Amino acid sequence: MSMTQHAEPAVDTPPAPGRKQSDGRTRQRPLALRLLARPEVGVFLGAVAVLVFFLFVAPPVRDGSSMANILYQSSTIGIMALPVALLMIGGEFDLSAGVAVITSALTASMLSYQLTMNIWVGVIVALLVSLAIGAFNGWLLVKTGLPSFLVTLGTFLILQGVNLAITKLVTGNVATDDVSDMDGFTQAQKIFASTFTVGGVNVKITVVWWLVFAALATWVLLRTKYGNWIFAVGGNKDSARAVGVPVTFTKISLFMLVGFGAWFVGMHQLFSFNTVQSGEGVGQELIYIAAAVIGGCLLTGGYGSAIGPVFGAFMFGMVQQGIVYAGWNPDWFKAFLGVMLLGAVLINLWVQRTATRR
Repeated sequence: MSMTQHAEPAVDTPPAPGRKQSDGRTRQRPLALRLLARPEVGVFLGAVAVLVFFLFVAPPVRDGSSMANILYQSSTIGIMALPVALLMIGGEFDLSAGVAVITSALTASMLSYQLTMNIWVGVIVALLVSLAIGAFNGWLLVKTGLPSFLVTLGTFLILQGVNLAITKLVTGNVATDDVSDMDGFTQAQKIFASTFTVGGVNVKITVVWWLVFAALATWVLLRTKYGNWIFAVGGNKDSARAVGVPVTFTKISLFMLVGFGAWFVGMHQLFSFNTVQSGEGVGQELIYIAAAVIGGCLLTGGYGSAIGPVFGAFMFGMVQQGIVYAGWNPDWFKAFLGVMLLGAVLINLWVQRTATRR
């Protein structure tokens, strides 16, 4: 008798009904954690809280003209905070941004007035000067490998001294001459410093430019190859260079974007007040950087958005004007900003840890 074994055919047994099994790699994080991963969510909630707070403690804030004034103050910060934020996402920051605004305005004003030329000549030359300052910062950073803190600190000191010294040399004063009666002034003022009416409320044109620049910056970051380059060089420039990202071009162009922002804000100041004080601008660079940090950008680079700094700038404008409307001592303004900045840094840290936790 022969002993043989016959293998039984395999039978596929359907899984028992119930919850699907999944490993940690395919598990989707809850919606709340995915929202927290967005850098602008925390500052948006903070901006809403600050707005609600001042709506209660400062009744004048509820007036349309007051809100227009708050938006105007926010826009003058926000226009510069946008390129500063892009630069920070790219892993650098610029300490010369504040005085560069005044350099731009001084260039346009003195060149046009002293040479009795059309004001647009000064505007265009000021743009070239601002872009050149940004290009110099970026080029020196890339070529020397020095930290952006040292490079732009040096530029800050140079521009601060040049602004004051050349203004005194050319005009004999610390301020430029009035340019309101020069050719081209009216046209330039319409672009950089005009006012329009919405529902009986006067709104500055800078508010519109602020929102346009924010939308453009958001599109660039999220929808273009250049936006990917910004995040890549901010995360790890060596790895970015290894995969073909033009690190040198990206870094220099980001500093030039800050130069463009400085030019635009400088032109607004010139055509709003007709003259420029050469000693202004010192300290504003910290406001721009703080607005970007409050907006969710990290000093280490590689993380952030363009929408976050919009809310960060709004919080600054809200606090700055809200303190006045509430009748409080305005000396507390900087203290409020310090609390906001520290709070934002702590919230960003918590958000990052929560969003990356499984």
